[in-house]
Amino acid sequence: MAKVRPSRRIERAGVNAVRTLLEDHEHIVQEIDGGNDHGEDLFINVTRAGRRTGHYFAVQVKSGKKYKRAHGYAIPIEEHFEDWRQSRIPVMGFVYDPDTDAIFWVNLTKELRAASEPPSWVQIPLSSQLSHDTIRGFIAEVEAYVDNAGMRVRSSTQEEGFAGAARARRGLDPATAPNPMYEGLGDIALRHEQKIDTVMRDIRRALPLMVLAMIMAWEWPRQIKFVEMNSHMSPILWVVNVYMFIAYAALTIYFEFRAGRFPKQLGQWLSLFATNFLWVPAFDPGDGHGWWGTTWIVLGVFAPSIGHKALLVFFIGYAKERKRRAQELAGHQGAG
Repeated sequence: MAKVRPSRRIERAGVNAVRTLLEDHEHIVQEIDGGNDHGEDLFINVTRAGRRTGHYFAVQVKSGKKYKRAHGYAIPIEEHFEDWRQSRIPVMGFVYDPDTDAIFWVNLTKELRAASEPPSWVQIPLSSQLSHDTIRGFIAEVEAYVDNAGMRVRSSTQEEGFAGAARARRGLDPATAPNPMYEGLGDIALRHEQKIDTVMRDIRRALPLMVLAMIMAWEWPRQIKFVEMNSHMSPILWVVNVYMFIAYAALTIYFEFRAGRFPKQLGQWLSLFATNFLWVPAFDPGDGHGWWGTTWIVLGVFAPSIGHKALLVFFIGYAKERKRRAQELAGHQGAG
């Protein structure tokens, strides 16, 4: 016949002591069947004035002298690091000392989330004793942690509450359950979060450029037709000349944004230029004989050329001035 392990009596004494203490204070305790035990012994539903509050936590109970240390107690982590750290409800560790009939506790989920590497043990100081005198403070800490971490379990019945807590503990809570299609991508996004944030900021800054490029592509055949009907010059060369200036000015604004500056005046001039030249075909009658079209053809030849030179002069001058100030500041700091 199979023998009962000698340590089982001590283990059961710890579970029973924790259960009795919590039930004495009207909290609802559900023991986890041994076959479903994945590092916890109990589910607890906190109550207040006889009403369930939606605060649940799981409990791992350890009993015996081997968990005692010089300045307290400790709970071994073993293979439970990720389970306890990522749990959607807090996992509390309890150590029962049969020699003193005392219980000591630690928030395993909180401690492991703060750990940079998986520890072998989680320490429990002697000051973290759970008793009839300290249980109200313990429950208040649990409630605060659950609320701050958004771990409440909503339910209409006690059975639904425990079922919801069990699902949340296994990562099956509808609000937080993983989607297997995207969990791997989520891990990649988490590992490269800073780089992705930088890329997303650049995309947001470049969004006006993308919209402008789409408008220019849509306008291309209309611009070609406009030039053909109002001039004998090459329509492609004329449109490329206008588009190159718009693109050059837009890129200048984009890189100013990236540097943390807002070139308001250049933005106004580009808006005026692009609005007129991109929408001229919509306003021109297109009969090829009006002064309107001829005027814009001439402006489209000279305005981009002047604009290119003006941008070079102004922004090279700004860059030179910034470098001069940086050199002067470096000189003052060196002299100091």
